[in-house]
Amino acid sequence: MITSILLLLLLLQLKHWYIDFVNQTNVEIASKGIYGDSHGLNHSIKHGIGTMLCIILVTGIDHIAFASILAFLDSMIHYHIDWIKSNYGHKDMTQKSFWVHLGLDQMMHQITYIFIAYLII
Repeated sequence: MITSILLLLLLLQLKHWYIDFVNQTNVEIASKGIYGDSHGLNHSIKHGIGTMLCIILVTGIDHIAFASILAFLDSMIHYHIDWIKSNYGHKDMTQKSFWVHLGLDQMMHQITYIFIAYLII
């Protein structure tokens, strides 16, 4: 069980890095602060799909319904974390507060993944 949870958390970390730092487009970045914008929603949907795949890889296809629910939850939480940071976070990366807000944003995403892993246990 512990090995499966650690594998899930590792897969979620890789998924998060890829979608947030490699795959994310400039349009998605610019749109995340506009509530309901399709580009910001698309970014979060990609996270949900990735989360569902990570869960299925660890728990098996028999758990697709539960994985889908958790994926939707991750999408919605991710969307709102990004929206809050886009609207209330500091935007000047030369300022310490930018890095504090970026770190808080990333920590909230990681806490979401820990919560998802907890729900799977």
